[in-house]
Amino acid sequence: MHWIQLKANIAPALADAMEESLLAAGASAVTMEDAKDQPILEPERGTTPLWDSTVITGLFSADENLEQIKTIAQNVYQNLTQNDLPEYRVEILENQDWSRKWMEHFKPIKFGSQLWICPSWHEIPDKNAVNLMLDPGLAFGTGTHPTTSLCLKWLDEQASSSTNFINKTVTDYGCGSGILGIAALLLGAKSVSAIDNDPQALLATHDNAERNKIAADKIITALPEDACIEQTDIVLANILASPLYKLKNRLADLTKSGGKVVLSGILEDQAEALLIHYSDRFKMDQIVLENGWARLTGTKNT
Repeated sequence: MHWIQLKANIAPALADAMEESLLAAGASAVTMEDAKDQPILEPERGTTPLWDSTVITGLFSADENLEQIKTIAQNVYQNLTQNDLPEYRVEILENQDWSRKWMEHFKPIKFGSQLWICPSWHEIPDKNAVNLMLDPGLAFGTGTHPTTSLCLKWLDEQASSSTNFINKTVTDYGCGSGILGIAALLLGAKSVSAIDNDPQALLATHDNAERNKIAADKIITALPEDACIEQTDIVLANILASPLYKLKNRLADLTKSGGKVVLSGILEDQAEALLIHYSDRFKMDQIVLENGWARLTGTKNT
């Protein structure tokens, strides 16, 4: 089965009207994407900002009558805005198995000296290594992004350099797919508290823990408001700079005296200010960078 795509470049103020028009015309899906590589990295909570130049796409079955689609979309848009439908283009999209297409591009990746992140459907490349089998589901975190990569490399370094790592307790704050907490456990950590405000993330973490044969009592998942306030040796927070500012005292309170904090999801030009912000609760280390992103680590003041 093939599909028809109607695409238009629009300003953010017209997005809702255009979306309504395409849905009214029978679109199976409507998507929006950046037309000019304008990042929106930290929107305010509860808002959904759009790019100044946005491409909106309506997806229709190839069996649909194109002229009828245009007429309905035009009439609805005109009623909503009193303007003509924006200029658009029509494209034919060949049918593909999109989930399989994505799976083909997610390959095993090695972090540090011994840790591999392997898609759950892929053959293990090194059976003697520490292999984390991952299916992220709807949650963030595959290891391919520099923010996650920086944290995984730090965990591998700690496990490789310290025989005491097997006694460490860990908090994974903003756990996403559970990749960091599960990696810590596979590398030898004692237990993990995985916290996220997205129930889908907690579900993905639970599923990935089972996939890696992690005992149920080794990793506890919870929403932030339900999480037990119990201090751990290591607190990982791969989120974004804005929430990391607000979470400083909570993350510090979750860290044992002399324990480690690991912060990521931070752009290179945000790192210095955030390091200073955390310096009253932690002795901060040198900033580590990877492809324009930063990792901050520190030891909690005693």
